[in-house]
Amino acid sequence: MARSTFRVLFYANGSKEKNGIVPIMGRVTINGTVAQFSCKRSISKELWDAKGNRAKGKSVEARETNLALDNIKAQIIKHYQRISDREAYVTAEMVRNAYQGIGCEYGTLLNSFDRDNEVFNKRVGKDRVMATYQSRVRARNHVAAFIKSFYKRNDMSMLELTPDFIKEFAAYLSTEAGLQNGSIWANCMWLKGVVMRAHFNGLIPRNPFAQFHISPNVKEREFLTEDELKAVMTQEFADPKLAYIRDLFVFASFTALSFVDIKELTNDRIVEVNGEKWIISKRHKTGVPFQVKLLDIPLQIIERYRPFQENDLVFPNLNYWSICKPLKKMIRECGVNKDISFHCSRHGFATLALCKGMPIESVSRILGHTNIETTQIYAKITVEKLYNDLTMLGDKLSKSFGNIKVAGI
Repeated sequence: MARSTFRVLFYANGSKEKNGIVPIMGRVTINGTVAQFSCKRSISKELWDAKGNRAKGKSVEARETNLALDNIKAQIIKHYQRISDREAYVTAEMVRNAYQGIGCEYGTLLNSFDRDNEVFNKRVGKDRVMATYQSRVRARNHVAAFIKSFYKRNDMSMLELTPDFIKEFAAYLSTEAGLQNGSIWANCMWLKGVVMRAHFNGLIPRNPFAQFHISPNVKEREFLTEDELKAVMTQEFADPKLAYIRDLFVFASFTALSFVDIKELTNDRIVEVNGEKWIISKRHKTGVPFQVKLLDIPLQIIERYRPFQENDLVFPNLNYWSICKPLKKMIRECGVNKDISFHCSRHGFATLALCKGMPIESVSRILGHTNIETTQIYAKITVEKLYNDLTMLGDKLSKSFGNIKVAGI
């Protein structure tokens, strides 16, 4: 930033003249931004030189006033130099606030992002997971790349942010970064959260992104129907690896466990309750407790691989990325033409359970959700369920209204 854009001027506020005495005000101008402040001094109106922005004459009052104004200007220049050496962008309001010592000096966007991420990182392993922290770091790096590409700078003041910034950022993620809509939504939400917290904490006077909304428009996940799941269960595989992946997927479909929860499942988490086996544990992602009764099929799968167990893990040496492609191959060999991921097993469990009449509250508890709304995302309402529900309703209504005729029909 060129130093020539920085100016400090003083003027007498004639609108507040009282008995020939006027208060002296200051004005800081930087790069088109202006901030005014009170010098907390007054002077006789006839002693003020409006053209020179100083008191005129050599009277004691004039000399004292000019000395005070010189001191104020020196302090403001000092604050300006200090802030401009540290920040990528300086505004008049930042300098005025630093001189007055009120509130906090407005920081830069990337510094705020970094501070938020540091706080979040301390929660990893407690109530947050590393994958979410890494997602936040990627979002921060996307913002840094956008500022570098779009503004040709390394950072920018929070006060510079406008509603257009986040819109342009979203466009950048789509065009230059090549991200899909779901990833664009996630990155914009991390950015919006950083700025929102800065506003709530009084670090910026307004939230420029308050009216910004973007739909995640996430592709709806597939799930296996009951017949498709039966086809997967009964398929014979020549490749033992595909058979193993099939067994893991079926196990997840009957227990609703996520891949990481299956990976970390140990024998001590399988307990006997009233003569039946249950998995009682906490979800890796959220730490929310869950309880799942082991039905006959998942029990068979556990017993099949018991000879291969290591370190008390029920299914040892699992790696998510090593099963992604083979899983899709396995599904295709079963004659199912759907884009299935391992996570779809949880969707399939929720759908199947609801179709068989299990209350959504129970499904939510098994999935380890903290609220029903999350479970509703997983639960797909199928034609079969609608048919069964409407048939059940029709039977009940027939019992209640069967003997009643509508008048006139």
